[in-house]
Amino acid sequence: MRQDVTSSSKREHHVKRFVAWWLFWGLVVVVGIGLGTWQWQRADDKRAYLAQLEAAPELEAPLSDPPPGARVVLRGEYLAEETYFLDNRVVEGRVGVAVLTPLRGDDGRLWLIQRGFLPTGPSRVEPRVGTPTGKARVSGRWQPANDDALVFGNNREGRRLQSIDLAAWSSLPDFAHEGWVHLEEGAGRLTPWWQPNVVPPSRHLGYAVQWWGLAIAALAVMLVGGRYLCRDEMRRSYTASEEGGSER
Repeated sequence: MRQDVTSSSKREHHVKRFVAWWLFWGLVVVVGIGLGTWQWQRADDKRAYLAQLEAAPELEAPLSDPPPGARVVLRGEYLAEETYFLDNRVVEGRVGVAVLTPLRGDDGRLWLIQRGFLPTGPSRVEPRVGTPTGKARVSGRWQPANDDALVFGNNREGRRLQSIDLAAWSSLPDFAHEGWVHLEEGAGRLTPWWQPNVVPPSRHLGYAVQWWGLAIAALAVMLVGGRYLCRDEMRRSYTASEEGGSER
């Protein structure tokens, strides 16, 4: 009687082990396939986004919100006294800031211009930058405002900002649109540093291949290991039956 109980307990243990094996590796396979498919779709999305940037129109002082990446052309005057600085920029190993100066267009509307990189080194002294006076023609890429940037503590320290926030210019009338122009041509241009934060589609494809490779490897381990578990269980069952027969 005790032997039957022991045999049943062992069989139950092996069944649980077998089920746990297949569940674990099956989950790894499903996750690998799912993440690989997700990365493949992200590659498609990035290709579409890059194509959208490439085909973005050139707009002169648009009245409606420009699409992301549109080349915006403006004429007006800089408000030098309203310049702020986007902190902690690094270009070619140099530490500095990005210069942010509002521009009042000929029609009276305000635009925020990200003029480029100004090296400052590690000093926390308030940066100084020259700003053209009089009428200016500028053009650059449009970036809509967003809330993706992580800010720890206060966003503003003197004239420095951790992230671009139009609220820093609350003393001015509202800007024409919620966003800013990354200056590419025209007066006041400094060293360019900004480019669209886009992971290349090829990298996403590489990630997809890696995840699918993991899924294939997990499937192989699941099948080979499951086969050995089945053989082990058959061997144990045969040995138990042989022992039971000899005792009788």
